[in-house]
Amino acid sequence: MIHRVSAHPPLGRPVFEPADRIPALTALRGHVHSQNWDAVAASFAALTDEDDRALACRVVAEQQNAEPFLNEALARDPRDPLARTLLADRLIQIGWGIRSGYRAHHVSREQFQQFHAFLRRAEILLIDVCAEYPDHALGWYLRVITSRGLQLGLGETRRRYERLAEHHPHHYSGQQQLLQQICPKWGGTWEAAHGFAEECAKAAPAGGPSGALVAIAQMEQYLETREKEGDRAAGTYLQTPAAHRALVEAAERSVLHPDADPDAYQLVGAHSAFAAAHCAAGRHAEAAPHFRALGDRASEFPWGYIGGYDHETEFVRHRKTALAKG
Repeated sequence: MIHRVSAHPPLGRPVFEPADRIPALTALRGHVHSQNWDAVAASFAALTDEDDRALACRVVAEQQNAEPFLNEALARDPRDPLARTLLADRLIQIGWGIRSGYRAHHVSREQFQQFHAFLRRAEILLIDVCAEYPDHALGWYLRVITSRGLQLGLGETRRRYERLAEHHPHHYSGQQQLLQQICPKWGGTWEAAHGFAEECAKAAPAGGPSGALVAIAQMEQYLETREKEGDRAAGTYLQTPAAHRALVEAAERSVLHPDADPDAYQLVGAHSAFAAAHCAAGRHAEAAPHFRALGDRASEFPWGYIGGYDHETEFVRHRKTALAKG
C-alpha cells in the first residue's frame, strides 16, 4: 500500500494532483523526470494494492517527458511487462488528449484517426503482456480503456473487465472504466449502468471504494439530463427518493463504514463522488461528512459536471456551503 500522511491541515485551497500530496507518488514523478528506471521499477515493486498501482501508472503516463524515457527502458528489456504497460498508458494518454473529453459529435475525423492510432499502438503492447501474464491487473485494466476508445463494443469491453475481475474482483479503477462503457454515451443503458454500480457496491468488502460507483452513475445521468433538459430536471432526478436512498446506502457500506481507511487514496475520489451527488441534489448538509473526510484533498471528477465546469471553483463553493450547513 502507498503510505499516506493522515493529518489534515486547516482547510485551504484543495490539492487535486495526487503526486502533490502522496509522498510515494511525488518520488515516482521525480524518478520519471530524472529518467531513473531502476527507481521507477522499485516504486512499483513496493506497491501491493492494484488500485494504487493503477494510480501510479497514471502518474507516470501523465508526465510529458515519459514516452522517450519509457521507450529507452523497453529497448533495454523488450520483454519487461512494466515497461510495456507504462508505455502503453502513456500512448493512451497522448491519444485521449488528442481526442479531448468532448462528446463524439464535437470530435473531428482527424482527431479520431490520431486517437485510434495511439490506442492501437498501446493495444499491441498490452495484448502480449496479457497473454504472457494472464493475471496482470494493469494490462487488463488498460485494455478495458482501449476497448472503449477503439469502439470495440460493450461485449469486448466486458470480456476484458471479466478477465481482470477473475483475478482482481474488486478492482475499483477497472470498475469505473467499465461503468463508463455501460453508460448511454458509450452505447449502454441507464438500467445497466445503475445495475452494475449497485452490484459492485454490494459485493465489495465493507469500507472499500466501490460503493462510489452508485454516485458516479447518478452523476453521469445527472450530466446527461442537465445537457438535454436543464439544471432543474437534472436536480429533480437526483432528488428522487430512490436515488437518494441508493446513495445513502452505498455510502454507509463504503466510505462511511467503520472499516474504511480514511487515508486510502481511492476514498478521495469516492468521497468526492458522493459529495458532488448530494450537492447537485441540493442536500449540502448530507455532503458535509464527505467534505470533512476530504479536508483539502480532492479529485477533479466529478466536480466539472456541476455549474460552470471549473472543478476547483465548484469544489470550494460547495464545500463552504456544505460545512456551514452540516
